[in-house]
Amino acid sequence: MKALFLLCLGLPAMVASFYLPGVDPKTFPENAPVEMKVNTITSMHTQLPLDYYSMPFCEPDGGPKKASENLGEFITGNKIQSSPYHLYMLLENFCSVLCQKTLTAKQAKTLKQAIEHEYHNHWIIDNLPSAMVVNNENLMYTEFAGGWPIGFQGVDKKHYIFNHVKLIIEYHQVVPGEEGYRIVGFYVEPISVKHHYVDGWEWDGKNMEGRSRPLQTCSNSNWLSTDQVSELQVVAENESILYTYDVIWTESETKWASRWDIYLSMDNRVPARIHWFSIINSLLIIFFLSALVGMILVKNLKRDISQYNSVLTDEEKAEERGSLIMMILIMYVLNGITAGYVSSRLYKSFRGREWQRCTILTAVAFPGAIFAFFVLTNIVLSIYHSAAATPFLQILSVMALWCCVSIPLVFFGAFFGYKKPVWEYPCVTSSIPREVRPLPWYLQTHSVILMGGILPFGAAYVELFFILSSIWMEQFYYVFGIALLVCIILAVTCGELSILFCYFQLCAEDHRWQWRSFFTCGSTAFYVFAYSIMWFNLLEPSNLAITYLLYFGYNFLISLSIFIVCGTIGFLSCSWFTQTIFASIKVD
Repeated sequence: MKALFLLCLGLPAMVASFYLPGVDPKTFPENAPVEMKVNTITSMHTQLPLDYYSMPFCEPDGGPKKASENLGEFITGNKIQSSPYHLYMLLENFCSVLCQKTLTAKQAKTLKQAIEHEYHNHWIIDNLPSAMVVNNENLMYTEFAGGWPIGFQGVDKKHYIFNHVKLIIEYHQVVPGEEGYRIVGFYVEPISVKHHYVDGWEWDGKNMEGRSRPLQTCSNSNWLSTDQVSELQVVAENESILYTYDVIWTESETKWASRWDIYLSMDNRVPARIHWFSIINSLLIIFFLSALVGMILVKNLKRDISQYNSVLTDEEKAEERGSLIMMILIMYVLNGITAGYVSSRLYKSFRGREWQRCTILTAVAFPGAIFAFFVLTNIVLSIYHSAAATPFLQILSVMALWCCVSIPLVFFGAFFGYKKPVWEYPCVTSSIPREVRPLPWYLQTHSVILMGGILPFGAAYVELFFILSSIWMEQFYYVFGIALLVCIILAVTCGELSILFCYFQLCAEDHRWQWRSFFTCGSTAFYVFAYSIMWFNLLEPSNLAITYLLYFGYNFLISLSIFIVCGTIGFLSCSWFTQTIFASIKVD
């Protein structure tokens, strides 16, 4: 969740983010221990990650141990810990008893709420996340994203927990005939079963005897399947839950280098043609706008400039005419020097005098708003005991990066920006602004702003659906080539659209194009936020206030970032356009 904090910072700096899976292959000899880790449990309905061991699950001997985490992992809310499952390369075992938990009233209530909110487990082996195998009477399929549920609610409204898991691990032999294997697949088939010991023996869960005694409900010679289950494990107060697991090793032709393909290709989820239809649709918009802008530049504008140069009245002569997790955070911090330099030069070109105020706002306003919301949500997450809450020391680290690196770099860049000469206009402008005549309704500010965001949003809305799904539904997104192409199309659309409206505005003798060009393309963010509101229903959200705060708060910040990025593209495009056309006008 906190990755959105970095996403909001990264968008204005035009920094793309992406996820790199583990890149170092690890080779296991036969019977070598294979460590399985657990991450936070998540729900797309609450958007509130919880610590795995906040549920009545089995813990490893000596308690769970946290994996080493960097600042980026703290901010993204990941909390990877050790697990009690003992796995060894190529060593299969069936019906292994893990532990037994007798639920208290509080534990039963917590577990029921988690099941109702459809919380999912996320397990990891060799940096490979678990995929879920679903097997029932009608079909069998595999989901490669989103983890697997901790339980389900039956038609009888009772809550059942998946207390038995079938761990299916695929391996590939590095060199045929030699010892050395690599893990290329990891699947989990969850099963709910009410276990019973042979001869009715009962275990209190405290001594080791229960781990070695045979069970009546599953066999040590073969794995457990759903059709062998006669009674499901219900969640209730004073109910004893026995956790068991099977381990199955399967040889695969998949090589280690391509083991992520099934997760990242998205062929199992979305046909590639949908993305390409979106690209074609966006390119058609680009061609249409390019034709309009080309017609203006080649025909109309040439004619208009000729008229200006050939017929200049005395009145006109006397008038002077008046421009994507640590890398994102680090890149944003380092780009402070660029922000300070550009903002200072623009402010100086507009004859601004309060340069200290401009520099402070550049350094503090946008990142300060995001950081304030980040701290606010972190306090709320701490109240809910969510695993997504960032530790206080890590928040201080982020604040130190901002205050001790980013802000000084902004002032450093601003210092050089103010030392540079003012951007010269191509012609002399008047200090007395010309009176603007009433504009037709379609050129009025509110009309232009509302119309300006439609085409850029239309160029990107299909891909926006998949991006929102990857953020809020815990789905993988790896078609970054298409995402980059969509971003380029979005930028070109904003630039051409702003030039088009700027030309019509200048033809109507309205010289106030600066802020209008910014808001015209920036209004794309309004449609993005409106779309996210409609998309919210797909999550089937819970009634928790934190869900609404996180979803709408972070989507608002993302929309604000898009507003700044698109608005900047619109302004810079119009600035270049006006500089170009007025440079062609002869002024005595």
